[in-house]
Amino acid sequence: MFVVTNRNIVEGAGGLEQLGARPNEQGPNELRLFEATKKVSGWDIDVVPDQLDDQMKREIGITGPEVVYGSTYAARKIIKSVQKNNRHILFFVHGFNNNLEAVLDRSLGFEETFKVEVIPFSWPANGGGVKSALDYLSDKRDARASVGALDRALAKVKGFLDEFNKESMNKIIEKAMQKFPDNPEARDQYISKEAEDFCPFTVNMVLHSMGNYLYKNVLQSSAYRGDSLIFDNVVLVAADANNKDHAEWVDRIQCRKRIYITINEDDAALLASRLKSGEEQLPRLGHYPYNLNAKRAVYVDFTGTSYVTRSHSYFEGGPLRNKGVRQFFEQAFKGERAEGDLRFDPASGTHRIK
Repeated sequence: MFVVTNRNIVEGAGGLEQLGARPNEQGPNELRLFEATKKVSGWDIDVVPDQLDDQMKREIGITGPEVVYGSTYAARKIIKSVQKNNRHILFFVHGFNNNLEAVLDRSLGFEETFKVEVIPFSWPANGGGVKSALDYLSDKRDARASVGALDRALAKVKGFLDEFNKESMNKIIEKAMQKFPDNPEARDQYISKEAEDFCPFTVNMVLHSMGNYLYKNVLQSSAYRGDSLIFDNVVLVAADANNKDHAEWVDRIQCRKRIYITINEDDAALLASRLKSGEEQLPRLGHYPYNLNAKRAVYVDFTGTSYVTRSHSYFEGGPLRNKGVRQFFEQAFKGERAEGDLRFDPASGTHRIK
């Protein structure tokens, strides 16, 4: 899988040690790409160069002297894999206390469980061991520092999707003109059908825990490209962000289909985040079942659902023994309407697993 990061590159290091725990030395907005491959001995890491050599250009079907950047290499490889394996794309933003190995393991879990192509965005969040309140607050500062990097990453994703769509449509229109030069109606029908067949995948985003806090700050940033339409579904899981006034930023999210916000009142991690000394934490969006007033969001309450219990990551492990839980995330991660089989509670405004 290809990973986007603003972590620093550690020269001379090997394996996961090539990616550090601090922001890029050139600034927290500086992005790098690397390809991660799971092997028996662990994760193998290849940092994608800023500019491709001739061999890498040939791998993606480009010849000639022009400069080709690493992001083009990753984009073409991802789209080729998606089309070959008939998968959907899932952009993943992780949360607090996640080291790089944990991010890669979770991303691989998404791929194997839900049959999607995952693109993780990994920001420098302290990982490993028991963390204190100071670590938690430090990660919130790191999240705010990574706002520009996530905004740039989203812009890159949109840019290459636009490029892919433009190239595809130009080829389809050219064929349509050849097949139906004098029949505009037949030509339009052909274009519509071929476009759907050529690009059958959706692009979705899942944000977990403090990854939602990071995204919230992107949406509230003056640099945010608010009119960017990239994703089909956006899924806010166990959001470690204030419930208070969340509609102000949630309703700014642009997507083609649904914004899902998941809630678990028994979420042990979010309950603990309110108890961090040194900062008064307001009720968190991911565990508070009140004031659910975002106009564009679909709220899904997992509280009391079998196998979920106190889980903070109920998209993996034991909670997936519940078929309804598994089905919700599988549909949401593939750009489908995931609330269709859920029971709606008009009193709370939430949907619940049957």
